[in-house]
Amino acid sequence: MAWSETAAWVAGTDNAPLYANLLQDATEAPQRNAGRRKILKPTDMPWEMSRQGLLKHLINEDLNTRMETVDAYMQIIPAGSRSGKHRHLAEECLYVLEGRGYDLHQDCDVEITDTYFWKPQEEVKRFEWEAGDVIYVPPNTIHQHFNADPHRPARLISAINRIYKQCGLNDLEQIEDAPEYDPSVVLDAEKIREYLRTT
Repeated sequence: MAWSETAAWVAGTDNAPLYANLLQDATEAPQRNAGRRKILKPTDMPWEMSRQGLLKHLINEDLNTRMETVDAYMQIIPAGSRSGKHRHLAEECLYVLEGRGYDLHQDCDVEITDTYFWKPQEEVKRFEWEAGDVIYVPPNTIHQHFNADPHRPARLISAINRIYKQCGLNDLEQIEDAPEYDPSVVLDAEKIREYLRTT
C-alpha cells in the first residue's frame, strides 16, 4: 500500500455495527417515544426520603417520560428545618411554591481533568426567598435551603439539566444530610402527612 503507516491502522479484525446501531436507534425513536408518557399523575410521581430531604420526583429519566434533558422534583422542607447540603456541576433553578426561608451558597474553584478537583471559597453568601421567588444555584456551588418559618413547611420545585450526567459530568456530592433523613424509614401516607403538618 502507498501509506507508510498501514501496518499500524490496518491491525484488528473485530467487527461491530456501531453506526448501524445509531441508525436503528434513530429509526425506532418515534415508536419508542410514543410509548413514553407526556402526562404524569400525582400517583405516578414517587416520593423519596433522600439525603437531600423529602422529595416528590416530578420528572426523572427512570419515570419513562418524553422528557430527555431535564429532571425535576418537589422538595418539602418541614417547619424550621433545612435540606441537605450538596454540590453538583450542573446549574439548578428552584421555584418557591410556598414558604419563606434562605439559601446558603458557597462558590468553589474547580479544575476538571481526568478527575474533579474543587476547593470551596471562603465566603458563604446568604440569599432570602419567599413564595413566588426563583432561586438560581450556579454551577458547582455548595448550597443548602433553610425553612425560616417555625410553623409551616416550605415547598420548592427544582429543575436541573440532565445533559451534564449524559456527558459524564455527574459530579454530585452530598456534604451534609437533611435532619429528617433516615435510610431505614419507609415512606407511607401517614409518614408523608407527618412531614407536611403545620404546628
